[in-house]
Amino acid sequence: MKNIVVLISGRGTNLEALLRTARTEQWSATLGAAIVAVISNRPDVTGLDVARQYEVPAIVVAHRKYSTREDFDRALAAAIDSYEPSVIVLAGFMRVLGPLLVRRYEGRLINIHPSLLPAFPGLRTHEEALAVGVRIHGATVHFVSEQVDGGAIIAQAAVPVRPEDDAATLAARVLEQEHRLLPRALRLVLEQRVSFEGGRARVRGVAPEDLALLSP
Repeated sequence: MKNIVVLISGRGTNLEALLRTARTEQWSATLGAAIVAVISNRPDVTGLDVARQYEVPAIVVAHRKYSTREDFDRALAAAIDSYEPSVIVLAGFMRVLGPLLVRRYEGRLINIHPSLLPAFPGLRTHEEALAVGVRIHGATVHFVSEQVDGGAIIAQAAVPVRPEDDAATLAARVLEQEHRLLPRALRLVLEQRVSFEGGRARVRGVAPEDLALLSP
């Protein structure tokens, strides 16, 4: 069985998209894969309730309990390792992982980011997109590297930026595409049709439209 551990920090909407897709598509039977744990660095987020609703263990490794990032990373690694994961998914996880953690899980660690990387890494991506006047915006799933939001790109989803958009409306449309993109990208990784090799995402037998989702 390919175990999947999901890391969250908030509402868990992308987590729910993963759990719903895994249940609907019967990943356990079709892929030999299952989401076996959800870990949050915050104890009071609704994403933990989402995990419980799907009967998935909901674990808290609260970063505020640790005096250094290294101590937190060690505690987080211990929690992750207890589930022997094949893939770790950052689904709205708002902590920067230290280099030791990134190296430990290299090639198994994927993240979703609300922009078309390499444009607009970091926070406030929607505000920045509107400020510079881009015509398309979107989301990216990528392998995690030591450079924040700089890892090898797996798949992207694009949405048009409308004249009437503000950060909230643009974020909402991007989030809809995130819910489509992340389960699809994770499935490709589980199927080993996308893998991390030599610092790049290697693609085998994947149609271009499965890696680039376009929203009208």
